[in-house]
Amino acid sequence: MAHLYFEIQADDMERATKFYSNVFGWTFKDNPHAPVEYRTIEAGGNRGGMLQRPADTPPPECGTNAYVCSVEVNDFDATARSIKEQGGKVAMPKFPVPKTCWQGYFLDTEGNTFGIFEVDEEAG
Repeated sequence: MAHLYFEIQADDMERATKFYSNVFGWTFKDNPHAPVEYRTIEAGGNRGGMLQRPADTPPPECGTNAYVCSVEVNDFDATARSIKEQGGKVAMPKFPVPKTCWQGYFLDTEGNTFGIFEVDEEAG
């Protein structure tokens, strides 16, 4: 079985850390051994990292040029409100994946796309 390790690039590491800590409760720890500014992420059993963005982002209104991850949440609407309260933006509003879940996509404070989903076999 393959395990997932995800990374988030950030223009402002403090702002991004605050966003993900407040929205999902993730914890971050500086990694002084990395060759770039880097923080490890503990995310409810999943692991990841955050690094200072090494290059310019694509122009606005372009498609995502990355591997987009979606986070399972217990309450889509409450999490969507929290994302917006913490400075995130809606990229694609909530929609049903029939008989599976409610899904939606957002932009974090750094302009990165991510999704959230709430499992619901009655969706659709």
